[in-house]
Amino acid sequence: MDAGRSPRSIVPLYDWMNRVPGGLMLIPLVLGSIVGTFFPGFLELGSFTTALFKDSALPLIAVLIFATGMQITARTSGPVLAATGTLLLTKSLIPAALVALAGSIFGIEGFLGVSILALMATVDNSNGGLWLAFTGKYGDARDRGAYMASALNDGPFISMLFLGASGLADIPLTAFLAAIIPLVLGFVVGNLDPRWTEIMRPVPNIVIPFFAFALGTGIDLRDVVSGGASGILVGVIAVALTAALTYSGYRFILRRGAKSGVAIASATTAGNAVATPAIIGAIDPSFEPYVAVATAQVASAVLVSAILAPLIATMVLKRQGGLTPADDAEPTPAAATEERGTA
Repeated sequence: MDAGRSPRSIVPLYDWMNRVPGGLMLIPLVLGSIVGTFFPGFLELGSFTTALFKDSALPLIAVLIFATGMQITARTSGPVLAATGTLLLTKSLIPAALVALAGSIFGIEGFLGVSILALMATVDNSNGGLWLAFTGKYGDARDRGAYMASALNDGPFISMLFLGASGLADIPLTAFLAAIIPLVLGFVVGNLDPRWTEIMRPVPNIVIPFFAFALGTGIDLRDVVSGGASGILVGVIAVALTAALTYSGYRFILRRGAKSGVAIASATTAGNAVATPAIIGAIDPSFEPYVAVATAQVASAVLVSAILAPLIATMVLKRQGGLTPADDAEPTPAAATEERGTA
């Protein structure tokens, strides 16, 4: 065998996973949900097994966020903030406002079996891990840095704001700071020593499958099934609405041209959104009768959005000629002009 040639795979698992849009995260996520639902005892063996396959999600995502910060230079921080603001506007604020409007028309009981509480919890946040996985393959440093939108829309705060629940004024600033400190530290280290940036560049391909599996163990497939057709409908509505808005934001605000389809990968729902209905029901008793149904629907929507969003994003990128590998090169003024010209 030639020294420079990679060894031939007996079973090409990596290639198979890469054929699925977002497969590096999606496939381990589904496998994790299967294990967590049907073989929970495996996750309780203790020691390294439990640490890696059940408890590793937050530490590994933190490492990924730190590595992402290293890819952001002082010259690209402006574009990163622009992408973050655009995603926050189109993935969270506008969709939440539209759902609130629907609630004022149909009432909090919703329509067609779709709970307004579930729809709100589904549309206003995003799966930052899947976003990092997808943009690590097809985006650039601007896109990966825009994961900060996921830090801002994480949790029930935007839902409470737009549903008019009490207690929103006490938004914990420390929670937001804790989410972005790894990114800021990575930014500092990467700009002080670019050598570290190169060392950390392979991190996404290393950590994503592991934290995706750990995240999946928290999704009970029985909740997904109990959500039934209405839960699938919630996921489809949320993906369709936020995919259209985020794509429009990338195309017409950021002028990303053929790469605008990348934004559709943010049209997902984070796993922690499953807890949002219960939190809101505890704060505002008027929503309490809808908590059980909304929780099941959100659980279904988490899985539906994790499948649909990367699939649609890949299809749009392929159709528009933007399905190219990630490019971490800093955009020059000439490149930016060319990119705007493709819009």
